[in-house]
Amino acid sequence: MQIADYFIRLARYHAWATHKLLTDLTALSDDEWHRDMRLFFGSVHRTVNHLLVADTIWYARFAENTSRRIALDAELHASRAELCAALAAAVNRWAPWVEAMDASRLDGDLVYTRTDGEAARIPFAPALGHIFNHATHHRGQITAGVTAMGHGGPSLDWASLLQIEARSPT
Repeated sequence: MQIADYFIRLARYHAWATHKLLTDLTALSDDEWHRDMRLFFGSVHRTVNHLLVADTIWYARFAENTSRRIALDAELHASRAELCAALAAAVNRWAPWVEAMDASRLDGDLVYTRTDGEAARIPFAPALGHIFNHATHHRGQITAGVTAMGHGGPSLDWASLLQIEARSPT
């Protein structure tokens, strides 16, 4: 497998796992959605908001060559429905972008301005991997919070998606 193919699969996993999580989160009451579960951003609501903030910032850096300065704890949507719809749309952007990307970019650097205004230059491929790994980290936190509330959490293992794809006719 070529490294570009790996990132395409990772982007597809990012969307699949996020959609699965958002579907499971519909079982939460409004109280549970906003309850402080001692996650890094407190509640499920605030953590989902952070996922959207991070996705928005990093997508702009990679795909639009712009550096958005948004606080990492900014509430982009107070409405649960709007927030979930926005995150679902945001994660869907990555796979088509990665598929269309010139694979030679993976060997270069990503140059951007950090949210604190400082200039940054980091290796492109590991930075792209960071996006998907970061989201996995916070999806795991949300799943832990949901489980602590007594709900079952979704199985978000990448191997599950790979098995689904292997069974699907192309």
